[in-house]
Amino acid sequence: MKIVCVGGGPAGLYFALSAKLRDAGHEITVLDRDPPGATYGWGVVYKDNLLDTLYRNDAESGRRLRAVSALWQEQEIRMRGRTAYLGGYGYSVGRAAMQRILTERATDLGVEVLHEQEVAEPADLPSADLVVAADGANSRVRTLYGGAFGTTVRTGGNPYIWLGTDRVFSTFVFDFVETPSGWVWCYAYPTSSGTSTFIVECRQETWDGLGLATTTPAESTALMEQIFAGTLRGHRLIGSSRGEPAQWRHFPEVVNERWHHDGVVLVGDAAHTTHFTIGSGTRLAILDAVSLAHSLLGRPDDLTGALNTYERQRRRPLQQTQASARSSMAWFEQMDRYTDRDVADFAAAMCARLGPMPPWRYRSHRAIQYLPVRKTRRWYETGRRTWFAVRRGEPVGHRTGPERTTVVPGAPAAGTPRRRAGPARGTAPASGTSGSASRSGARRSRGRRATASSRPSPSPAAAPGRSGRRRRTRDAPTRRRRPRSPTSGAARRGRARAASRASRRRCRHPRPRRSA
Repeated sequence: MKIVCVGGGPAGLYFALSAKLRDAGHEITVLDRDPPGATYGWGVVYKDNLLDTLYRNDAESGRRLRAVSALWQEQEIRMRGRTAYLGGYGYSVGRAAMQRILTERATDLGVEVLHEQEVAEPADLPSADLVVAADGANSRVRTLYGGAFGTTVRTGGNPYIWLGTDRVFSTFVFDFVETPSGWVWCYAYPTSSGTSTFIVECRQETWDGLGLATTTPAESTALMEQIFAGTLRGHRLIGSSRGEPAQWRHFPEVVNERWHHDGVVLVGDAAHTTHFTIGSGTRLAILDAVSLAHSLLGRPDDLTGALNTYERQRRRPLQQTQASARSSMAWFEQMDRYTDRDVADFAAAMCARLGPMPPWRYRSHRAIQYLPVRKTRRWYETGRRTWFAVRRGEPVGHRTGPERTTVVPGAPAAGTPRRRAGPARGTAPASGTSGSASRSGARRSRGRRATASSRPSPSPAAAPGRSGRRRRTRDAPTRRRRPRSPTSGAARRGRARAASRASRRRCRHPRPRRSA
């Protein structure tokens, strides 16, 4: 099958390599309007569920993406100089690095990737059996077909700008700052070893009050540096991506009644968008690509049926995600109604924007504000993350918990059955001593208090991390076992077992009756 994919983002590139993996006979061409290495935005966020999909579909590209990704642990919500904490962890990767890895992998599999190829009208599309429109929320291919897809675009009320910073964060940070014109907030998370993504959002009234409509991009970036000086801690904001200054935008919510028409199919943001506050855009694009590639497998003569299968499989799980994204976008458009609360309750309200928070979850949220509880949760999440990594087949080079066992050198390893001290089986006793004599001597010495000459010398300190059994390290004398009290529970149970055994013996071997 001859396939043309318009758009060199994650959706288009991952579909191309997924389809090529399933059928090497496909002739696939990717048309990218940008030069090599150029992309909009800074970093994208994903979690273990996306990594699992990447490893199942193509482990090679999954390993490469994980190798260049940054790990962030916990989430911090800051307001009025106070901080509330949320659990969780995730990964983030720069869009440029992700695009480079997917391009290299697709090229290795035989996909042709052409850069600086603009599709402005239908004549610019080469002839193909299938055209995959993966050119984003403002899809040019979708627009060329008019209302064939039943597209509806709703614009969000809050303006936002996608920036970068040279400060590297270790957590996902939400910082809410009150200005004379209203509240301004940011989402900051690590992208690579030297940069982080820094998204700024505010209400339209605040944006107008700050005079951002009349400022240049450089002046706008400088103003954001002043507002978030406490978060940046002397670092600077980077306001240009791919050589172009960042612009304030309104988020477009895209909904299509139909995802395919006349041999053209929509994937990723061209088919649907979800607000960036839930961090699902890239994951949904990858899932679209995998589902479309799998639907085409083995159906070269039934293209319409394959596209119907793809749309049916992807629409069903997408509905709940889109509903959550709408709720999240609406919450941030009206977030000032919650700012009179303390920071912990404000963070709880932010979590509840995706669904009601049951009482047990709220109590857990309040408990995690204390450092000992957060440490326990970090330990648990480290183990959970390691379990996911082992299941995927990633190399794991660290333990998930502290080593607490003191080990004596030369002792048997953990789980090794303990044996009575004495000569090993199959070996003769020492010269001049019979085996029975040595055993009787061991029985006689059992239970005696150790003398100065018979006490073992103290063992040297054990090296942590070595396998072995636990043993006392102090040179203390052996204590006699306390005799059981005749009225203790153990003594009563022992007498009851003895009586039961005697009763069973009488039943098996009854005494003969005396003759008269």
